[in-house]
Amino acid sequence: MGCFESKAVQEQAEEVEMIKQPAASTVPEEILGFNVARLASKTHFTAQEVASLHRLFLILSNELHEDNLIHKDEFLWALFKARRDSLFADRVFELFDIKQNQVLDFEEFVCSLSVFHPDTPLEEKASFAFRIYDIGHTGAIERSELKRFLIAVMADNPEVDFDESVLEAIVDATFAELDIARDGRINPEEWGALVSRTPDIISYMTLPVLRELTTRYPVVQSSPPKSRA
Repeated sequence: MGCFESKAVQEQAEEVEMIKQPAASTVPEEILGFNVARLASKTHFTAQEVASLHRLFLILSNELHEDNLIHKDEFLWALFKARRDSLFADRVFELFDIKQNQVLDFEEFVCSLSVFHPDTPLEEKASFAFRIYDIGHTGAIERSELKRFLIAVMADNPEVDFDESVLEAIVDATFAELDIARDGRINPEEWGALVSRTPDIISYMTLPVLRELTTRYPVVQSSPPKSRA
């Protein structure tokens, strides 16, 4: 699902989402200036889950900078428990940063996190995963990009230590299997075929905890002010 659609499509999707919601709801109409029903209609979250995500967002976005925006250091620490740079985490943050301004607002956070929802179709997850590995934004995964990720894996896991010849052998074997066109690159179709055969290869693209948002971060309805006698 895209986060930036035409107004007509957004309004139609919003109407559908409103029908899905119960009549009595603690969900606010807007959060941080963003319409909750519209955000839900563009993602795999319900409006109630979007409201719960707001509670999580407030925690993450004020961990270090207290400005209701998630900075890269907050993102790395809160979601990946990493204080140092990680190639995988860097790539995920870059893809989350739809507006490319080095911070994530609430809309970017909700729309991007949606791809990790258990209900998100495999094809959507595969497309996002492909973009993670396509470091150069060329529309294909190059040998050098795959090698960079292998090196990053070794950096993150000291017990894994391959020498140069082993790294090259892994890259060669991977491309021999996936590069059907034999053009020295892995294109989206080749990647999609791999994921269809072995979906577990992108198991990291599913966060089961996202099913528990409303219980982990319940939305509390504020009590109306008492009238004076």
